[in-house]
Parts: sequence; structure tokens; C-alpha cells
Amino acid sequence: MAIAALITWLITALGGFYLLYTWISNGGPRKPSASRFPPALIFGHFALAAAGLVVWIFYVIVDNDALAWTAFVLLVPVAALGFTMLARWLPTYRSRTSAGSVATSTDAPERHFPVAVVGGHGLFAVTTVVLVLLTALEVGGS
Repeated sequence: MAIAALITWLITALGGFYLLYTWISNGGPRKPSASRFPPALIFGHFALAAAGLVVWIFYVIVDNDALAWTAFVLLVPVAALGFTMLARWLPTYRSRTSAGSVATSTDAPERHFPVAVVGGHGLFAVTTVVLVLLTALEVGGS
């Protein structure tokens, strides 16, 4: 189960990297007034998720229960920040679909997020949190 969590975490990270790249390449940090995402929210989510992934990799290598719980504790604020970003992104998505207009240079950078990547990132993130928790609880003989 620890390896499954590692795989889902890596897939989640790939989706997150793509979303981060999309946000940055569309001016995220350069257009803070246009974005619903403060840079601290984006980079805080990224930093905590990356730190948790590093801890999880060490857990997989050494099988230390404290590392599993540390990774899970790091995932709690990562998830909270992720839900915050989702809540801030939904109005942007809704205005994009209801207006049916073409994106302009003044649009929010997160307007360019592909829905499939946002959904996949969230789905794999939830799966990762559950697998990490089950592993930390030693469910399934891990």
C-alpha cells in the first residue's frame, strides 16, 4: 500500500506541476490582481506537498512509522489549501463556461487550467491521502 500511495502521489505531483506551470506561464505571479490565487497559496501548497512527498519516499525506504505519520500530517494542510484553490477556481471556471468568451491577456491565469487536469489532480490527491492514512494506520499489512 505504501508503494501505491507513492505512485498516486507522484501522479498527483505531475498534475500539480502542470497546473503550476500553466498558472506561472499565464502570468500568475506577475498578475496578482488578476488571479484569485495569491502566490503564497500556490507556493505554500506546492512546498508542503513536495516536503510530504520527500518524507514519504524516506518512509518507503526505511519503513519508520513516525515518517508515515509526518507525511500524513503534512498532507492535511496540503488538502486544505487544495480545497481553498478549488473553491477559488470554480467561479473562474463557471464564468469561462457561461460567458463562452475567448480568453484575453487580462484574464485570471487559472482560467487556462484544463478541467480534466484539475479533476484528475484532485482525484489522485484524495486517493493519496486515503492510502497514506491507511498505511500509517497499518491497514492491509504494510
